[in-house]
Amino acid sequence: MYAPALLAAWCAVLLAPVLGAVTWTATPFNPAAVPLAVRSPYLSAWLPQGAGTALNGAWPTFWTGSILGWAGFVKVDGVAYNWLGDPSVSGATFQKATQKSLEFTSTQSIFVMTAGPVDLTVTFLSPVEPSDPVNQSLPLSYYAVAATSNDGQAHSVQLYTDISAEWITGDNSLTANWTTTTGNVLTHQVQLASQTQFGEVSDHIQQGSAYHSTLNTAGATWQNGEDVVVRAQFINNGKLANTRDTAFRAVSDRWPVFAFAHDLGSVTGATAPVVFSVGHVRDPAIQYIIANNGRQNRSLFFWTRISDVASAISTFLNDYANALVRAKAFDAQVNADATEISSDYASIAALSIRQGFGAIEITVSRTASGGFNTSDVLVFMKEISSDGNVNTVDVIFPAWPLFLYTSPTLGKQLLLPLFEYQATGQYPNKWSVHDMGASYPKALGHNDGNDEPMPVEESGNMLIMTLSYTQASNDLSLIQAYFTLLDQWTQFLITDSLIPANQISTDDFAGSLANQTNLAIKGIVGIKAMAEIASLVGDTARSSNYSYIAASYVEQWQQFATATDGTHLTLSYGDSSSWGLSYNMFADKLLGTNVFPASVYTMQTDWYSSHANAFGVPLDTRHTYTKSDWEIWTSGLVTSTTVRDLFISSVRKYAADGKSSQPLGDWYETTDGSVEGFRARPVVGGHLALVRLRTLLEGSSSCLP
Repeated sequence: MYAPALLAAWCAVLLAPVLGAVTWTATPFNPAAVPLAVRSPYLSAWLPQGAGTALNGAWPTFWTGSILGWAGFVKVDGVAYNWLGDPSVSGATFQKATQKSLEFTSTQSIFVMTAGPVDLTVTFLSPVEPSDPVNQSLPLSYYAVAATSNDGQAHSVQLYTDISAEWITGDNSLTANWTTTTGNVLTHQVQLASQTQFGEVSDHIQQGSAYHSTLNTAGATWQNGEDVVVRAQFINNGKLANTRDTAFRAVSDRWPVFAFAHDLGSVTGATAPVVFSVGHVRDPAIQYIIANNGRQNRSLFFWTRISDVASAISTFLNDYANALVRAKAFDAQVNADATEISSDYASIAALSIRQGFGAIEITVSRTASGGFNTSDVLVFMKEISSDGNVNTVDVIFPAWPLFLYTSPTLGKQLLLPLFEYQATGQYPNKWSVHDMGASYPKALGHNDGNDEPMPVEESGNMLIMTLSYTQASNDLSLIQAYFTLLDQWTQFLITDSLIPANQISTDDFAGSLANQTNLAIKGIVGIKAMAEIASLVGDTARSSNYSYIAASYVEQWQQFATATDGTHLTLSYGDSSSWGLSYNMFADKLLGTNVFPASVYTMQTDWYSSHANAFGVPLDTRHTYTKSDWEIWTSGLVTSTTVRDLFISSVRKYAADGKSSQPLGDWYETTDGSVEGFRARPVVGGHLALVRLRTLLEGSSSCLP
């Protein structure tokens, strides 16, 4: 039964303010970790928060939690203040700046730091430009610092920042070397002396170079060398020595850093921002399996337009003003679309977008003559923090709304490696492959067929995503080219999805289970999706047959899956005391297939309304934890706005609860909001499910250009 009083009480708890150690204004809230430079699986810098950590209260970290040395100082009228990172510098005296505010949007994290009589506005901008593959594939990120007097008086201001060699490896005992180039652009380049192509250590790529750059404007100086030496040089002198340390050594041996300083002169009003970039570039980027167990090296797309890294950096830095305009327009559009649902929802969407895009890389192959084949664009996704797999189907699937909303073309290009590989006939199983490779960035397939077995899960996912792409784009190329594969997976679902065998689903951490109600939902929607696909290519007989099968399966499924008292769906057939989030029904709404009757949606809505814990509805009755992506997906299938908002507010409360210091984890405990084992995963793209659903209801293929 629907329980309005209980539901109202839970909403009051969920909407109550979250208290922590935050002493600054946080808009829209203070997250577990603030994205600073998040552009790829290997350019992923965050500021850990917990109950509240200022920009100068801790070192930024890689998504894994390992430190990325990144320090900032400013001198105001001869007094030095630290505004970024948490350095100690022997032989030099400085104070800590005070953080006044933090604001995050879909693309930016903006801090205001007070250094005595001067305020610094520090903007970290990780562009999200899904309609521009050159810009989106550039593994570079901005940060910009502007100064203004806060007392109306003029003040002498000098600005400093550095990065360490920790940006290039997961093993700080390894030897680095470096160069510094001068000219119109100042660039420090640092890399491992001995590299491993396509190799990782602790999720850091052991290939390529890190870059730290700024424009060589009047008053700019630079230096590389030991951390305490270089930082003391600025603190004591207000400028750097324009000198190179040529004693190449281990990352942890006297910690080499790569620094810039800018003399801003006398500051009264707000200065123009001083713009810096950080990046990590490698080539080739991906190793990819092709026919006959061949190998193909693939490069990031930006190389099709830009000939060298120096040109990429120069173009990037000089485009900052325009990039900021584009970012603000993107932010505003996302915020407007999401706020139509709720302000809580808008804040979740904003926090999720950089994290989702930070797991993908857009690539091209080369032609026989050595040029780039711009007609062969494939996107690869790292399954960050869980398995490290390449293009895991059941990780792309929860993230899928992000790509449908921002760029269906990127979604297609994520699916293409999976289709291309299986079309070669090298994968031996009759269901869809689980992923494109066990270890990113090596997309080497599973010719032995021993990938993680999720046969119903992945086959249903591929069919659902393929139809949703086709609907969003009106592009029939995928379904025409790979119709045989799609039909093969459908035949498997017809055999295996109504009464699923004992197997794991995408929630593999919860364990294997037979007769999973939610897995059967996915299989049935997948069969109906193939009916729609067949109709689109003119195969009306096949379409009618599959539609009939899906409808007959729904009738049988209702008998199997409904609890004996008729109040809810079960977790597994025959166990009336069990239940779970039936989030796969969202796919029925997303595709507009409408195979499940309205009464099932209403029944589930009523059930969830009275089964929420303090931080949401549990994933299922085996545990009290849940997943934020599935909470939001479920919010999109319920028939009550109040229950929808219960799910949204639960995720918002968890994201802001101050109990974690890692990039947003999708797996968490509903009783107390503590995070479980995942972090920084792209599945948070699923938080965009509601804006994507809204665009469908409004008749638009995508909200964004």
